[in-house]
Amino acid sequence: MKRKIGILSLGVLLLAGCGSPKLADGKEAVVTFKDDVKISNDDLYKYVKDSFALESLVTLVDTYIFETEFKDYVDTAKELAKNAVESAKKNYDSEEQFLQVVQQYYGFSTLEAFENNMYLSNLQSHAVDEYAKVLVTDKDIEKYYDEKAKGDVEISHILISPKTNSDMTDEEKDKAKEEAKEKAETLLKQINSADDKVSEFKKLVKDNSDDSATKDNEGAFGKKLTYGDLADTYDELLDAAYKINDNEVYNKVVTTELGYHIVLKTKSYEKDSLEELKDEIRDILADDIRANKKDIIIAALDYYRKEYELNITDSELKSQYENYLKRAYASSQQTENN
Repeated sequence: MKRKIGILSLGVLLLAGCGSPKLADGKEAVVTFKDDVKISNDDLYKYVKDSFALESLVTLVDTYIFETEFKDYVDTAKELAKNAVESAKKNYDSEEQFLQVVQQYYGFSTLEAFENNMYLSNLQSHAVDEYAKVLVTDKDIEKYYDEKAKGDVEISHILISPKTNSDMTDEEKDKAKEEAKEKAETLLKQINSADDKVSEFKKLVKDNSDDSATKDNEGAFGKKLTYGDLADTYDELLDAAYKINDNEVYNKVVTTELGYHIVLKTKSYEKDSLEELKDEIRDILADDIRANKKDIIIAALDYYRKEYELNITDSELKSQYENYLKRAYASSQQTENN
């Protein structure tokens, strides 16, 4: 959805409708002193514009755009901000003490302003997530599907964990790891030398595996698995399983942070169709883009502002905004180069 936004004057946004002198005469006073000295609307606006108008302008712009573009997410963003503030309050003896911290370290005079800032941050973060999805093409999705999408598998394992504790020296821990690895390799040799490797695997699980959740079930995880179904810790087990046939034991000991594994694949399934997996793959690729594209945040915000045809008609503020974008992109580029 696109709408054209013309920001005519921040002074209008800040001062109109607030009981202030009308801006039709910019020289009308907002403050007077003796001897007919005054601070005019023009004086106030120039000071605001030169000092912190751009930050306020961007806040107003992004709030409008993202509340319009992501209407369905507004309540969630508000709820997340409210819960975050309430949770943070619990770390302090009183609301007054928490407010002092907010004022001192974050520069917000009220908790409401602090919560509103968190609300906008949530909207902006959601916009970044959605923008990352925009960058994923159908060709990207098809490539991932052909090369990386896998059908579910059922696997079993024997886990041999090093017997270590916090009181051990590094040398003692290394020795325990080596002993665990040697035990796993010995068990694998025993399985490979058996006439029926699957039966031998199942026979050895209960008395040897250190995974209490699977050892009494012949090492089976008990459900269909693919990448993302278990913690990343287990990805290496799935890597091994996808390289072998059903009812086959992987020919090497697999190392993870949990220890040393012997892997048996018991069953494999056809992967779902491209159409069925399309949204899931888009999310995976978008997560990868967000994690690795250094300028993702500023690029996302810039993208939606352009989509809404943002037009800052005040030349000075427009110049400030363009310089702000250049600095933000340059900073992202420098971070990427480092």
